[in-house]
Amino acid sequence: MNRYPRDLQGYGANPPDPKWPNDAKIAVQIVLNYEEGGENNILHGDPASEAFLSEIVGAAQWPGQRHANMESIYEYGARAGFWRLHRMLKDLPITVYGVASALARSPEQVAAMIAADWEMASHGLKWIEHKDMPEDQERAAIAEAIALHTEVTGTPPRGWYCGRSSGNTIRLAAETGQFAYVADAYADDLPYWQEYGDRDQLIVPYTLDCNDMRFATPQGFNSGDQFFCYLRDSFDTLYREGCDGAPKMLSVGLHCRLVGRPGRAEALRRFLDHARGHDGVWFATRAQIADHWAKVHPHVRHVRPSAMDRETFVAKYGSIFEHSPWIAEAAHDGELGAANDTAIGLHNALARVFRRADADQRLGVLTAHPDLAGKLAAARQLTAESTAEQAGAGLDLLSDEERATFTRLNDAYVARNGFPFIIAVRDHDKASILSAFQRRLEQDRDTEFAEACRQVERIALHRLKGILP
Repeated sequence: MNRYPRDLQGYGANPPDPKWPNDAKIAVQIVLNYEEGGENNILHGDPASEAFLSEIVGAAQWPGQRHANMESIYEYGARAGFWRLHRMLKDLPITVYGVASALARSPEQVAAMIAADWEMASHGLKWIEHKDMPEDQERAAIAEAIALHTEVTGTPPRGWYCGRSSGNTIRLAAETGQFAYVADAYADDLPYWQEYGDRDQLIVPYTLDCNDMRFATPQGFNSGDQFFCYLRDSFDTLYREGCDGAPKMLSVGLHCRLVGRPGRAEALRRFLDHARGHDGVWFATRAQIADHWAKVHPHVRHVRPSAMDRETFVAKYGSIFEHSPWIAEAAHDGELGAANDTAIGLHNALARVFRRADADQRLGVLTAHPDLAGKLAAARQLTAESTAEQAGAGLDLLSDEERATFTRLNDAYVARNGFPFIIAVRDHDKASILSAFQRRLEQDRDTEFAEACRQVERIALHRLKGILP
């Protein structure tokens, strides 16, 4: 099957109400990344020095060599930056993304994190790239990260964020069954569920925009003012949406060696004061958000159209376009994905098949439709869908005079166009159907053919909305 693996649909136009505790308008989640001592370094058995997220913009790895300047920048994060941020954040519920090997080299910092009751999530075994790592090697690294994290902190991690991840990372983390949430995604302002085999994995998405890493990237933040303004504006937008009835989550990402510098730390302090100055703000760890979401919005598995085998798919959707299962067959043979698992999405896939069909094929779909209130209806030989649709417009309860009128109009329309009059009766009542019938009898065949095709698609959409979200 040609199946597109990405989900570009998400929650769509109507995201769920997270129902944050105490009717909070926004959940603010602050992450402190602790990577110092876990970065690329030949001392750690790596082939080269670190080159990522430091004051040395555009740095390159030094194969087989230590990079004294790079090492000292990371050391600043552990020696000074961490403690500055700890003093500022120790009374807030913070999530630490802790690289296991970095935590193992920082026992005093770990003790301070635990004393502050911060959540300790896993940030992998080492702060290195995973994109080219073989799957079995990455699986082993995840297991080793969990074991070392548990050994160092005394508690297994409930959250996972690799950051420098591969295409396998989320699935491999989910398959452990260890994590209440995985954060290696940036796809939403709210948590969401993903299915990996028998595992329902909650994703609590992270951020790369409200993140001090942009102090160390091109087109990033050049000053604390820029960082503060960006965080403030992000907060204000999401807070306003929450006040309007659609609360969200704001993630803020921090690094000891970046925002831990004095010229940047003040911007963080200003943002915290701004957020604390509003009512209805829930500061939470990621584990607290995950636990809340799992309780309020537990995952419910549904049979998804894009995951159906061909026989099941055609049996389910083959009658959406009246007596034309070939449309469902062709749609199943094409590209389907998460975007096609809703009524609008699946309708688009089916309608595309109908639209690219030749005129004779489309005429066959038109002629498969019954006359409105015609002989098939009287003989109770309509499909279940057509029966319900005509009954909904009152066409099953016609007087003798009304039935005669419909018969006369049906005969005249078919004689003129060569196919029955088709209208999405769920959009109408009996009076408006008769009015449209009389108006459309005056149109030429090409205009009517196009209109009938549009009505067929409209009927299909109504049918799908009756069985899909």
